[in-house]
Amino acid sequence: MRVTQKVRKILKNYESDNIGTKTNLARILMHGKLAGTGKLVILPVDQGFEHGPARSFDSNPAGYDPHYHHGLAVDSGCSAYAAPLGSLEASSDTFAGSVPTILKMNSSNSLSSIKDQAITSSIGDALRLGCSAIGFTVYPGSEHVLEMYEEIRELTEEAKSVGLAVVLWSYARGPNISTEGETAVDIIAYGAHMAALLGAHIIKVKLPSDHLELPEAKKVYLENKIQISTQEDRVRHVVQSCFNGRRMVVFSGGGKKGEDSVLQDARDIYAGGGNGSIIGRNSFQRPKEDGVKMLNEIMEIYKGR
Repeated sequence: MRVTQKVRKILKNYESDNIGTKTNLARILMHGKLAGTGKLVILPVDQGFEHGPARSFDSNPAGYDPHYHHGLAVDSGCSAYAAPLGSLEASSDTFAGSVPTILKMNSSNSLSSIKDQAITSSIGDALRLGCSAIGFTVYPGSEHVLEMYEEIRELTEEAKSVGLAVVLWSYARGPNISTEGETAVDIIAYGAHMAALLGAHIIKVKLPSDHLELPEAKKVYLENKIQISTQEDRVRHVVQSCFNGRRMVVFSGGGKKGEDSVLQDARDIYAGGGNGSIIGRNSFQRPKEDGVKMLNEIMEIYKGR
């Protein structure tokens, strides 16, 4: 595997990591149509856990089959494919070596109102399935967040010790955060920063709005004239919050929306210095040909075209 200078520069930011972890990061960064660019497009399919099968897959029934998603990641040239244990167990042999995989290790479900997630797999599972990384969600603001921090601390220590990378979903929610506040720029930046502090190699957050949720933070944003008026500005601020760009940050695609909106998000992420997109429903809820086409158009944007 040839590693570009751009990727080597990114790897230098992870100063404490062993050769195995850096190799797995390089595998993700050097795979697919964005190989070597320092940009990423990751396909995550954990929505069956979170939203249920019909809500997730019935708009494109081929998606009930885990082979469909794994194949979509391969055919579109994604950097990696992220999924829970059962999905990877159902497809990893067929697609072995075709795309780096990320084992999503905790999940919730829409039948529960608790702002928490259960650990549903192990580091041993990730190694057995040939994964390059583990994925984990934390909910800053939840009543259970301190337990989630302790869980990811233990899993991160174990993952890094055996050469796996860590991808951290950081979604702020809880009793003191309004619905609008879940995507407020100060909250998104705070959650991203905490993910970096928890030792994540790649940080996943939602695209932020220009809303400011926390009164004390709002004072600082206004006094220091932090630029948040455009989505590009807000992406740049979130990247700055991830150790001034020393940690990779990718932005989720959210619920299904129009193609023009998805592509504009990618343009803003690219212009703001983000590392890319982790985009699920906006790709797999379309017919495969349309999903591959849209993912390829996103990748072209991240190539600067």
